[in-house]
Amino acid sequence: MRLLHSRSLPFGLLVAAMLFLAPARLAADLVWSRDTGWRMEGGALAGLTGGEGRNALDLMNKARLQEERGQIGSAIKNYRKVVKRYGNSVYTPEALYRTANLYLARKQYTKAFESFQQIVGRYPNTPRFNQIIGEQYRIASALLDGARPYAWGKFPLLPARLKGLEYFEYVLLNAPYSDYAPLALMNIARGHQRMRNTEEAIDALDRMINNYPQSLLAPDAYLKLGETHASLVQGPEYDQTSTKEAITYFQDFMILFPNDPTISSSAKGLDQMRTVLAESKIKMADFYFYKRDNYTAARVFYNEAITVYPDSPVAQLAKTRLAEVDAAAAGQPAPASPEPAAPAKKKRFFFF
Repeated sequence: MRLLHSRSLPFGLLVAAMLFLAPARLAADLVWSRDTGWRMEGGALAGLTGGEGRNALDLMNKARLQEERGQIGSAIKNYRKVVKRYGNSVYTPEALYRTANLYLARKQYTKAFESFQQIVGRYPNTPRFNQIIGEQYRIASALLDGARPYAWGKFPLLPARLKGLEYFEYVLLNAPYSDYAPLALMNIARGHQRMRNTEEAIDALDRMINNYPQSLLAPDAYLKLGETHASLVQGPEYDQTSTKEAITYFQDFMILFPNDPTISSSAKGLDQMRTVLAESKIKMADFYFYKRDNYTAARVFYNEAITVYPDSPVAQLAKTRLAEVDAAAAGQPAPASPEPAAPAKKKRFFFF
């Protein structure tokens, strides 16, 4: 939100703007004491006058005393009355905050999250902003990990992992520049992988490396992108789009993070994917060579196999097949393949 400059506004509009912005600032001026009840400090105004102000204060004091006595349901009911009846008062953000925490204590995760969300939406300048985002993140994490929400704070329901994923998206929307944002994306990816939603997991990881490339979690995101694409690879006989994507991310990881302790995992994944891609070239070349007698196409694919992974056993096989292609094209018998070395005879021991 842009700051409003007093010189550019008539006095009446300036006062209206100040009143509009006031609730987010005045929420921090509300103080509780068991002896005196809720009171405002620092010259803050309640935003209510006369009987409305007294009624709102009475409800706030009643709810807080019920909260301290353990009468959670009654306290929630009165805090919600404050929010509904006196929505423009200084009491509203405090009532929402306390309601959210009471719901959270009873494991009513959805109602707790929604109450926190009302504060963020209506009072984005609240001094509790970071604290509230942290609570929303923890609720999303608990649900994604299988925590069971409770109905009315008494009856456990089924786990709501999808709701956890939804709440992580809210965390991203509420605080895209906070430390929680990259963590939320990594958890979204983890949740989708657990549910076998591979494409959604890839999307979350892709958002992670594009939006937060400097995050400490970026190396892990690159590695997981490579591994996730690799999990889609079905073998050299099938489409190799996922194989090529996996190779790209494994290579990027090794270039960008050469000193990362998981570099060996990336190297292993890269070796496997390059082998599969080279083998797919061999199979294409074999088809043209043995089934179609198309020596030109066969040469192209055997050479591509060598280019994909030059120092591999697959490349050596491609070179052998190239020699066969050249011989066939010249009308000569294929060169003899080198015989594999005979296994060494086992020594025999005689016992007397």
